[in-house]
Amino acid sequence: MAKEVSEAGEFAAKDYHDPPPTPLFDMEELTKWSFYRALIAEFIATLLFLYITVLTVIGYKSQSDDKKAGYDPVNDACNGVGILGIAWAFGGMIFILVYCTAGISGGHINPAVTFGLFLARKVSLIRAVMYMVAQCLGAICGCGLVKAFQKSYYNRYGGGANELNAGYTKGTGLGAEIIGTFVLVYTVFSATDPKRNARDSHIPVLAPLPIGFAVFMVHLATIPITGTGINPARSFGAAVIYNQEKAWDDQWIFWVGPFIGAAIAAFYHQYILRAAAIKALGSFRSNA
Repeated sequence: MAKEVSEAGEFAAKDYHDPPPTPLFDMEELTKWSFYRALIAEFIATLLFLYITVLTVIGYKSQSDDKKAGYDPVNDACNGVGILGIAWAFGGMIFILVYCTAGISGGHINPAVTFGLFLARKVSLIRAVMYMVAQCLGAICGCGLVKAFQKSYYNRYGGGANELNAGYTKGTGLGAEIIGTFVLVYTVFSATDPKRNARDSHIPVLAPLPIGFAVFMVHLATIPITGTGINPARSFGAAVIYNQEKAWDDQWIFWVGPFIGAAIAAFYHQYILRAAAIKALGSFRSNA
């Protein structure tokens, strides 16, 4: 890639430019069809995400009960997706949906991701709030579809709602959500870094892959603790449709944890790894 030439006729120090910070309030967005198209994309993507993943969770629990009732070690050994399959369902769906929607809405599909990108000034306040609303509505509709198709199993197997599992304190659950969301949002920032995009042209195409893998790995680690939230819309939509006391009692964990994790990831990537604050004050190198 050719280097950009400065006004003085010398080569610039880098062949990319960070996009300028997005305005905090961008009222002009409300007049653009692309904005509403992005909201529709976030709504549909979150709906599909919850539909597939919650069905997978309920199916796993149903198959586990069937095995307890009459387990045949020869014929049933490979039946059921297991926790590994649930993690693959969540990670795989994120990979698919980010790939499909990245060019339209950015492929957030998660209020915590949207919040982190807002803190990094990559989306405006209006877009961030409307994305979160669309994501939560999509999650509610996705879980509603699951209940409509699997009504006999939905309430029996917990509706896919996130709850703090027995034996863990609320502090442990909150910590698991903070760290899990940090891993996800940090991966999002790294995979979409404009510096890497400029250096390696294939990075934008591959970005959904590490994001999906991050979701997969976090689920493997935290399903035994909280069922893995790291996505407030996912937890909220399941709680609304399931609507049981335990799900609502723990709901705050699945909002506070992901938002704290996203904020830490945004700060870490933007101000430590990318050294945005240092760049604003000037380079450490001499300008002799």
